[in-house]
Amino acid sequence: MSEPATLLVADDDPGLRESLERTLTREGYRVILASDGNAALERLQAGGIDLVLTDLKMPGLTGIEVLRAAKAIAPDVDVILLTAFGTVEEAVKAMKEGAYDFLTKPFQRAQVLRLIRQALERRELIQQNRALRQRLDDLLRQGVVIGSSPAFRRMMTLVEQVADSSATVLVQGESGTGKELVASAIHQRSARRKGPFVAVNCAALPETLLESELFGYEKGAFTGAAARKEGRFELADGGTLFLDEVADLSPVTQPKILRVLQEGEFERLGATKSIRVDVRIVAATNQDLGHMVKEKRFREDLYYRLNVITLNVPPLRERREDVRVLAQHFLRIYAAKNNRTLEGFTDEAMRRLEAYAWPGNVRELENVVERGVVLARGALMDTDELPEEIAGATPLPEGVLTVRIGTPLAEVGARLLDATLRATKGNKTLTAKLLGIDPRTVSRKLERQDGDEGSAPAS
Repeated sequence: MSEPATLLVADDDPGLRESLERTLTREGYRVILASDGNAALERLQAGGIDLVLTDLKMPGLTGIEVLRAAKAIAPDVDVILLTAFGTVEEAVKAMKEGAYDFLTKPFQRAQVLRLIRQALERRELIQQNRALRQRLDDLLRQGVVIGSSPAFRRMMTLVEQVADSSATVLVQGESGTGKELVASAIHQRSARRKGPFVAVNCAALPETLLESELFGYEKGAFTGAAARKEGRFELADGGTLFLDEVADLSPVTQPKILRVLQEGEFERLGATKSIRVDVRIVAATNQDLGHMVKEKRFREDLYYRLNVITLNVPPLRERREDVRVLAQHFLRIYAAKNNRTLEGFTDEAMRRLEAYAWPGNVRELENVVERGVVLARGALMDTDELPEEIAGATPLPEGVLTVRIGTPLAEVGARLLDATLRATKGNKTLTAKLLGIDPRTVSRKLERQDGDEGSAPAS
């Protein structure tokens, strides 16, 4: 540990307290003494303790009560019990309540130092794992847009093109395709990247709450408004506001959003003074807003304000080449989060994953991989760990490439090139021979693809 650990020693025997203090101080530990359980509890509540050594039998609070209090106040702090020979049975029972271990008096200096070192190493490992899990959670929240398929590269090329503009972007795509991740990617590549990225789900809140979340309110604006609150537009000033499920905006809220887009200002609920903000709007929906406009369920003027640039996120079934890299990415994340050692997938399991239609898109794939990590019994995730509907999917025949009618010819060609290169294990000469083109053409196409792919975030 970078700083000396702080040890709390609680014992009603002054001789033992002083002896432990001398021994532990010489070892470089910071030692705090408590003459009884009440004093130990008081010091625990002040914080800053890394490990507790407490006598089992003390006046006032017993060692067991100190243990219980420590687990309630600071669950990460381990407790070592000091016990006389006659109370060993009680100490063993205390282990079931969360004690790290116990020492029987009289104990040897080497014995107590070894136990303290082991307890502190365990605590440090727990903290490191927690930090890793937090980092992984942050990565998931921030989102990492991953892929290499032609459809993905085409989308990311458009992301790069629109990012530096100030234009409003409408991101369209099915549920679970990663629309918020795409919106975040636009923000991170824009001149506003140092500003905030604020997201709000328009479908998750009722109309009254949504307005207060978007625009904020003044103290006393309504019952329960005990203090002034800034809305999401204010919080996003200088950055990007992501309006997810924008099709669910109520007819009352739509004109207020339109005013901010047109005038760059709004009022908090209960206020009379306008507030000016500099916010870029990125909206997203899985519904057909144009059709909703025709049915008079969405304002036409707001639609055109939001739809300056449209960016379509392809469903996972149209970018099957990305299933493998996405599955491996989620495997790494959830194996680390669950302290599992997994190297990858069996060939058959991966074939089933690539054959499945993924109606829930990337979100469904993530959930399936997380489930598989928990259930996996070996170093490779197999079909037994996959849900029945996926394990039973008919694998695509070897050497067959499926494309949707209407797929641009350039994308079909790129996908065919990628598939052939995988089949030949990267042999450009053999790939060119199979496709009936010059090997230099293969190299040129790959260079162009690498240029497009370079705009996409790394996995």
